[in-house]
Amino acid sequence: MAVVRDALGVGVAVGLSGFAFGATSAGGGLGLMQTCALSLLVFTGASQFALVGALSAGGNPLTAAAGAFFLGVRNAFYGLRLSQVLALPRAVRPFAAQWVIDETTAVSLAQPTRRGARLGFTVTGLSLYLLWNLTTLLGALGAKAIGDTDAWGLDAAGPAVFLALLAPMVRSTTERAVAALAVLLGLGLLPVLPAGAPVLVAALAAPAVLWAQGRRRGRTRDDAPGEDR
Repeated sequence: MAVVRDALGVGVAVGLSGFAFGATSAGGGLGLMQTCALSLLVFTGASQFALVGALSAGGNPLTAAAGAFFLGVRNAFYGLRLSQVLALPRAVRPFAAQWVIDETTAVSLAQPTRRGARLGFTVTGLSLYLLWNLTTLLGALGAKAIGDTDAWGLDAAGPAVFLALLAPMVRSTTERAVAALAVLLGLGLLPVLPAGAPVLVAALAAPAVLWAQGRRRGRTRDDAPGEDR
């Protein structure tokens, strides 16, 4: 089935970037068990990269954890949407919550039916979870052979992969406006806000664009000729 093929493609493509996380984490000073525990328990790539990046730069552990937490808050919003799309049994939801991430959300929402969304979510989540944790282990073990992980820019691998997956889905004028404003907010606030906070502020791009469009439509209706009341 096409949905299985696409879901596996996403799982494999993104799962391989676990090499980058494992090498970056181990190269930044975290132990093998700590690195693997992050992938097993946290399992949200951007938050993991944010945490190890802050720690390797000499940041306070509490501050680093707070930044990673703020960055991971986006998954809660994904969960609200996916709960409606997937409508999973109550007994399954606590386990499925571990797989509510960028990639599973993108694949699920791209499906036209609930059955397809559930299948896409399951295949993407399972393949990505298994491969991400395997490559995290291999990357951490091979960190010494790689050398200076900062010189390789490995922390950019995960975001780059997801951007490549997301870009083809941005088609309408509204979606492009939201994406552009989100980029401006995220990059513009990066030097002045703590790690993770610019992403949360960038999430305001969607309601801001929708609000602006609503006001413009309202003015258009007010300016249109009609009957006196």
